[in-house]
Amino acid sequence: MKKFITKIKEIFSIEELRTKILNTLLFLLIYRIGTFVILPGIDGAELAGLQKQTDGILGLVNIFAGGAFGRGAIFALGIMPYISASIVIQLLGIAVPYFQRLQKEGEDGRRKLNQYTRVLTIGITAVQAVGYLYNITGKADNQAALLFVTRPEIMSEVSFMIINVFMLVAGTMFTMWLGERITDKGLGNGISLIIMVGIVDRLPEALIYEFGAKSDKLPLLLVELAIWVGVIMSVILLIQGVRKITVNYAKRVEGNRQFGGARQYIPLKVNASGVMPIIFAQALMFIPPTIQSSMQTQNSFLTDLSTYTSFWYNFTFAMLIILFTYFYTAIMVNPKQMSDEMKKNGGFIPGVKPGLDTANYIDTILSRITLPGALFLALIAILPSLAQNIFNINSSFAQFFGGTSLLIMIGVVLDTLQQIESHLLMRHYDGLMKAGRIKGRSGGVGASI
Repeated sequence: MKKFITKIKEIFSIEELRTKILNTLLFLLIYRIGTFVILPGIDGAELAGLQKQTDGILGLVNIFAGGAFGRGAIFALGIMPYISASIVIQLLGIAVPYFQRLQKEGEDGRRKLNQYTRVLTIGITAVQAVGYLYNITGKADNQAALLFVTRPEIMSEVSFMIINVFMLVAGTMFTMWLGERITDKGLGNGISLIIMVGIVDRLPEALIYEFGAKSDKLPLLLVELAIWVGVIMSVILLIQGVRKITVNYAKRVEGNRQFGGARQYIPLKVNASGVMPIIFAQALMFIPPTIQSSMQTQNSFLTDLSTYTSFWYNFTFAMLIILFTYFYTAIMVNPKQMSDEMKKNGGFIPGVKPGLDTANYIDTILSRITLPGALFLALIAILPSLAQNIFNINSSFAQFFGGTSLLIMIGVVLDTLQQIESHLLMRHYDGLMKAGRIKGRSGGVGASI
């Protein structure tokens, strides 16, 4: 405890780090206040009581939005439209030559890509806002608009839609601005921290409910907590796991100076795709219940695929995650480009010819480490369902046994701790750990979430 207090004093003794931490907390507080500001014409308490958005992709959006989605707040759509737009721009950078050129143009290219991302975010948010408002007012399923509580003489339905679509778009753009301010003036990746705050917001309530439900079953509760800690440690290993490839650089002499001759490593991540395979798979798993709701009769197989605790749901979900892991890893990691950059800088892998052989060697290693990474990612994704079925854990707490919530939460915490540790080491303090160094993730929106 004494060392912990000493470390806190060291952290706050660094003026730059102290300012970043306080700025981050201030921006996050502003965001949390916004998640409780309800849209005009919406009865937030009634909407939350209906609990329409509990499972599937809507439940995921509600978690990412810190509960604002379920309350009908101005930040209801959260940062998800921006993430969707960023993913679309990334994919266009692979398939469209114009966007490929922008990616290679340095700062000017990145500035244009950011502008395209913002414009696309506005469009995606506007479309999602209309669908969201139709859903929560009962218009989507031809039910009575129970939540549209404004009197017609005060606000017509047209005014309701126009005003709230504008406010939802403004809310998402303001959330995006807060994330950028946290990244610039605060600590860590702002977008990731905003998502993590929404996830962590649900943890205390879930823990209290679980403790209350099993207060008379203390041994079982301790087993649950022990397994939860084990899962957290396993996720840390998955996030930080890398396969290092040795790279030697040829020596060259220019005048009296010698360059190169150093030995470095290419760290290939076991889970290079981050949480994106789970997000893509969850989006597809939302299709069966949509089809089921449009059918006149019930189909048993579609019912199984719509129930997230069933065998067929989890089997299909796991297979999709494995496929998407390979797909997204192929997008994020380009062995040929790595080989070309290595050859250009005079680097080579010992025992492997430069060029095509190097690209094939990297691709082979990447394929080998992606399989166990994909299998483990699929297991982490279905653990909430297993926890609910085997240990009868309530659904709120079961979500923290794996899946997107746990992966994002741990990844963001590791990134933030790494930045704090970097500030400490720069000022000649000890790191946060006695042995070893904290490693965060790297690169892009996909990695950051």
